[in-house]
Amino acid sequence: MQAKRPARQPPTTTSIKVDSMLIGILSDTHDQLERTNAAVRKLKAEGAEVLFHCGDLTQPEMAVTCAVLPCYFIFGNNDVSQVAEIRAAIANVSSGVCLEWSGEVELSGKRIGVAHGHNLKDIRRLVAAAPDYLFSGHTHVAADWREGPTRRINPGAVHRASSFTVAMLDLDHDQLRFLEVPR
Repeated sequence: MQAKRPARQPPTTTSIKVDSMLIGILSDTHDQLERTNAAVRKLKAEGAEVLFHCGDLTQPEMAVTCAVLPCYFIFGNNDVSQVAEIRAAIANVSSGVCLEWSGEVELSGKRIGVAHGHNLKDIRRLVAAAPDYLFSGHTHVAADWREGPTRRINPGAVHRASSFTVAMLDLDHDQLRFLEVPR
């Protein structure tokens, strides 16, 4: 029996103003707690100041793992059966912000849309709003492309991928690097 998907909440918008910002982006961690810890350590060592998790956490413990830095979280299609537990875990970490199924955040003067990528309605709505960036996951394939004025970034995945990757974005210089996470 398939779990019933909770009702969609309106997107959440938050704003932080800073002079420079390095963002770590990860997605599709699924139940890979050890590999996710390694990914977060790598992002932190590379200078990430904020993390974005683009969904498919699949377990509440991922909130604690990612919240060593301020972290914005999105639910993915594989989170449906654990939404309440994951939401509670995010609420229990002081540096976590739950954006539910999709949302927009402003950092360093840049608008960033975030969605998992499995719901095209969310993606279309965010693209139509023309943020500077749109982060998403779901495909388990790292990607970087433009869609109109929006730079679309998929960090890849740390589960079920030929190469496990996360991404580091320098907002000041619009520079993106994909980082490989050891197996």
